[in-house]
Amino acid sequence: MATCDYCDAHVSRQFRSVFADPDGRILACPNCSSTTGIAETTRERMRSARSGG
Repeated sequence: MATCDYCDAHVSRQFRSVFADPDGRILACPNCSSTTGIAETTRERMRSARSGG
C-alpha cells in the first residue's frame, strides 16, 4: 500500500505513479496539500529536504 511520506496517508498506485519522485517518495498528497498544488508542494519539500531544513 502506498502512503504519503509527509503525512502517512494512503494514496492509490495511480497517484504514486504520477506524483512520486524518482526515488519513489510521495512528498505531498490530497490529505496534506491542496490538489492543485501537489506538484509545487512536492518540489518545495524536496528542496527543503536537500538543504536540511
